Amino acid sequence: MLNIHNLSISFGGVYLFEEISYKLTAGDRVGLVGKNGAGKSTMLKILSKEQQPDSGELAMDKEVKIGFLKQDIDFVQGRTVVEEAYEAFTSIKKIERDIDAINKQLEERTDYESESYNQLITDLSDNTQHYEILGGYNYQGETERVLQGLGFLREDFDRLTDTFSGGWRMRIELAKLLLQKNDILLLDEPTNHLDIESIIWLENFLKTYPGVVVIVSHDKMFLDHVTNRTIEISLGRIYDYNKPYSQYLVLRKEIREQQLAAQKNQSKQIEQTEKLIEKFRAKASKASMAQSLIKKLDKIDRIEVDEDDNAVMRINFPVSTQPGKIIMEAENVGKKYGEKEVLKDIDLLIERGSKIAFVGQNGQGKSTLAKIIVDEISFEGTFKLGHNVEIGYFAQNQSEYLDGELTVHDTMIHAANEKTRSKVRDMLGAFLFRGDEVDKKVKVLSGGERNRLALCKMLLQPFNVLVMDEPTNHLDIKSKNVLKEALKIFEGTLILVSHDRDFLQGLSNTVYEFKEKKIKEYLGDINFYLEQRSLNDLRDIEKKDNSAEKTVSNGKESAKLSYEHQKKLKSLNNKLSNLESKINKLEQEIKAIDVELAINYDETISKPDFFDQYQSKKEELATLMERWEVVQEEIDSLSS
Repeated sequence: MLNIHNLSISFGGVYLFEEISYKLTAGDRVGLVGKNGAGKSTMLKILSKEQQPDSGELAMDKEVKIGFLKQDIDFVQGRTVVEEAYEAFTSIKKIERDIDAINKQLEERTDYESESYNQLITDLSDNTQHYEILGGYNYQGETERVLQGLGFLREDFDRLTDTFSGGWRMRIELAKLLLQKNDILLLDEPTNHLDIESIIWLENFLKTYPGVVVIVSHDKMFLDHVTNRTIEISLGRIYDYNKPYSQYLVLRKEIREQQLAAQKNQSKQIEQTEKLIEKFRAKASKASMAQSLIKKLDKIDRIEVDEDDNAVMRINFPVSTQPGKIIMEAENVGKKYGEKEVLKDIDLLIERGSKIAFVGQNGQGKSTLAKIIVDEISFEGTFKLGHNVEIGYFAQNQSEYLDGELTVHDTMIHAANEKTRSKVRDMLGAFLFRGDEVDKKVKVLSGGERNRLALCKMLLQPFNVLVMDEPTNHLDIKSKNVLKEALKIFEGTLILVSHDRDFLQGLSNTVYEFKEKKIKEYLGDINFYLEQRSLNDLRDIEKKDNSAEKTVSNGKESAKLSYEHQKKLKSLNNKLSNLESKINKLEQEIKAIDVELAINYDETISKPDFFDQYQSKKEELATLMERWEVVQEEIDSLSS
């Protein structure tokens, strides 16, 4: 379908990639990966013919249609959502106009026996037939299905696109591309503006896409679920394997290890041959043998090991002072933007050390509550922070707060204080801004570089509570992994707004779902939440939403728990979690002793006070189990 041969492109004399070749065929769902700045978006622009390479060829059939979802889009003002989506069907819309024009003429004319009137009848029949073949009777229903899958409500269809944010406009553009049924679909960060439900819908849509799909994404789970091939751009070369991303990483690691082993063996052989050559050169009788070995050495193809770009940023979020037990408390909190009510009667209690994820569809109030927490916007109700709480905040559009005219270095210097000013260059180096890169102006940085700079700037001030709103947007996969590890060991309180399931795994122990102006608490990690919501089939969500679901809710409705109940239940669940942790630890200790007894009974029982300690652990375990049952019964009673 598309052949790429000896493709090269450079900027400022430095090659992004040089003389690379590959082929795309129907059914390929390619994950195009690499670090920020590796050339992924440039590759998409070349494939879409928006940009010309320095050298190389692209060969494809004339009939091949290409759809390209870019990061920057322009909309014609004055169209509604559904009207903009219908722009995907240019041929159908043209025939509709033709049919309307013919019908209007037929209504006005009375020369029923004339040749021109009969020609109109023939044209109407031909157009109607063509209209049916193109799917004219189905496109409206298909459009509604795709728009709803991407998160639009029916009442949104007749709203003007001008009234939607950039993220929602991106969804409309994505809907148009999916409806066009292009032969090749190029998607640049399609999940950046989607919530979890819409991402899963898009995954299911793309899995059965008959044409070629090329996806630039830093969402590892999305790539694993959708793609069947990975092309990585690294240090000017490409690595191409018919595997999803995670499997590709394993395979590439194995191949590199094999290359290293083969190179090591070859180096030994070369070293031995060179020693023989030196030895034989000294003897006239062995000179011909030495020459033979030299020729043999010249013919050897030296084994090369794939280069690996392992440069990653280094992050550590230090905790400032120890805050009180209660970090923040909200009661009857609400927020309206004009006539639109986003949050209503929200009650929330967050304790020290909590690791919390805010999830839900876009526009349901996740970022709004984050802004209320950091005192960035006004609201109704009562909200108070606990003792000694110091908040570090990473906004969804954090990079937009950066002054484009300042250099990277000046951005940090302006935000630093006397204690941190001397550390600025070291900090920038840890975030991969080295050498002349610190003198770049912010306006020329890529999205990922800006996010890195914004993260670096955050660390200039101490905090013990971290509120992060979509921190992974524009970060490459390696940088995201580094950020995730830093957040895992962060000893403070963490609140994450994110739609990235892989990133959230292992980072939170409580999930708050935002829906219909309320929040609902799930006492578990993101996987527990996904299981509870059965997000693998979005139709099940609607069914479950209409059925009685036993959950902990923060509203004031009669069927839900009161605020005081919520506080008590929160405390009981924390107690239960602590008991389970102690029980698990004791069971492991007793199991280890049992294994030791089985292996070396005599030596084990000869230890001082062995049986007393062993029996004491068993008794403690029995006591903890009894306490666990009591607490669990209290939770069940309170929940019902």
